[in-house]
Parts: sequence; C-alpha cells; structure tokens
Amino acid sequence: MKWRLTIIIFLVTLSGNFLINACRKGQEDIPRKTGLTFTVPAGFPAPLYDFSKNPLTEEGFQLGKMLFYDGRLSKDGNYPCASCHHQVAVFGTYDHDLSHGYNNQHSNRNATPLFNLAWKDAFHTDGKFKTLEDECLDPIQAPNQMAEEIGNVLTKLRKDPHTLQMFKAAFGTEEITIKRMQKALAQFTVSMITANSKYDQVKRGENSYTDFELRGYQLYKTNCASCHPEPMFTDYSYRNNGLSVSPYLNDYGRFLVTGKKEDSLKFKVPSLRNVSITFPYMHDGRYQSLKACIEHYGNNIQQSSTLDPLLKNGIHFNSNEIIDLVAFLRALTDSTLTKDLRFYQTH
Repeated sequence: MKWRLTIIIFLVTLSGNFLINACRKGQEDIPRKTGLTFTVPAGFPAPLYDFSKNPLTEEGFQLGKMLFYDGRLSKDGNYPCASCHHQVAVFGTYDHDLSHGYNNQHSNRNATPLFNLAWKDAFHTDGKFKTLEDECLDPIQAPNQMAEEIGNVLTKLRKDPHTLQMFKAAFGTEEITIKRMQKALAQFTVSMITANSKYDQVKRGENSYTDFELRGYQLYKTNCASCHPEPMFTDYSYRNNGLSVSPYLNDYGRFLVTGKKEDSLKFKVPSLRNVSITFPYMHDGRYQSLKACIEHYGNNIQQSSTLDPLLKNGIHFNSNEIIDLVAFLRALTDSTLTKDLRFYQTH
C-alpha cells in the first residue's frame, strides 16, 4: 500500500513538473513586447486615437517603419508610402504639386503631411476614411499611386523570413494579415508628432518673437484663427476657400464622399504647422509660395453657393502685412520631426 502511494506521489510530481515546464516553454515562445508611451504635448487637447485598440510598442513601431519604406507594398517596388511622404517635408510631398505614382502617373491631390494624426477624426482632404488603419490601404490599391492588390502584398511579405520575424516580434506569431499590417503602419504614423516650433517655444517661455513675427501673430489672430485656431492650427472642418476648379482634376472635394451639393468644393482645413516646408499649397498644389497663397484670399476668391461666408469679401493684406504674416507662419516650423533619426529610413 505504501509503495503504491509513493508511486502516485511520484507521478503527480512528475506531471506537475511537466506542466510547469510546458507553460514556461510557451511563455518563452511569446516575444516580450516593449511598450511605448504616447506623450501629449503641453497645451494640446486629448488625442482622439483609441490606443486601447492598438497599443504602441517598439516592435510594432519598427514593423510599421519597415512597411512604410518598403517598396513591396507597390506593384513595381518603386513606390513605398515614403515615395509620397518625405520626412524632409514633415512626411508630405516635397516640391511637387501632385504626388508621383505607378507607371509615371500622378495622384489626384497633393499628399497631406503626416503629423499629429492622433488628433484627427477623419483622413484625406475629403474625409473619406474614418480611421488611420483604413486610410493606409487606399494608396496601396489606387491605380495611380502604388497600384498593388493587398493579396499580392501579403504574398510578397510572407516569403521573407526577416519580415516574418518582425511580425512575430510585434504580434506574437509570424502570421501576416491585413489587420496586422494596418496596425503596424498606424503605430508608426500616429507617433509622428510636431510640437516644438518657435511658436511652441514662445508659449513655453523659452523664446521670443521678432517684431515681424509678433505683428504677423496679431494678423493671424485677426484674420486666420477662425479656421486655423491654436494650438493645432486647424479646426478640422471642411470649407470651400474659393479655389477655382481645375479642369484637369475636376476635384469637388467632400462632395465626392457625401454626394451632398452643400459639400461641393469643400476640403478639410489643413494645419498651418510647418506650413513653410510643406509647399506647394492647396489640395492640388497650385500655389508655390506662402505669398501667393495669402494673395489668393485677396485677389482670387471664386464666388459660389458653398463659398465659406468668412471669405465672401476676401481677406486683404498689403505688402508689409504679407511680410509680417509670412514671418509668423515660418515661426510654426518644427524641424524636430524632419531630423528625427527614429523615423529615418535605415535600409
């Protein structure tokens, strides 16, 4: 009887050790992820992005960065996300009115700079996409941009052992899915924050305006702040700012999404942050300088039924006021993001 009890205790102990070791082995197979903190800059409102659905991790960020610069997301390998979103232009299109795409084509609009995305409730200048995750699939599939099918992208990525390991590090297994790709790209782009311009430094008491900038700041508050309020320098609304319709593009903005005639020619108000390095301007990149952009509001407003009421009589500045206003707009430039090696292409 005693020897039977001894055998039972031995077997139970052996089974327990086996289960413990099996659990430990399973834990070792799951990579440890390094959490990242999303810091809201001083004076900024609470972000709208739901981080609980896509927590930031170093592994997710690095995977998103790799995908952002990866030509395999395009049909011929030549048009990664970064081909339209250049870091030197705070991840907007540098020095081109319309972005270049597959087979020497052009996109229909000037690529919007990618910064402070956590505070947006819709994406693209017409607000077509409600989440950052959904938005990233559109340029991949657009025939005049990256021109690739999502299924082909996944097939290409699944053939690469290094990419499989990066997905495992970010999500626990080597499985490559559309949803995981979307989440990784979102983690990378939502981390692009700009909040250290001279304007921000003045607000923090670390710098002071020149006389030109101070006069320009007053002009901004009187004439521009209703559509471009501080601290984000946009109210995220859709407005018709009096641009004529390009006969080449026939772009009617928000109307193309809602089909409502009252939305005709309305586009999302862009942020004025970093505006001096995001030229050319307007949704189609028609203006090459801030001076030309400012003069539009005094000389080129096209009257229409959906024109923003604030622009009915135009906004007029004399030559000295334009100099001052441009000086202030340049004070909204933050070179931190454009020089941040963390976002720089390393392969």
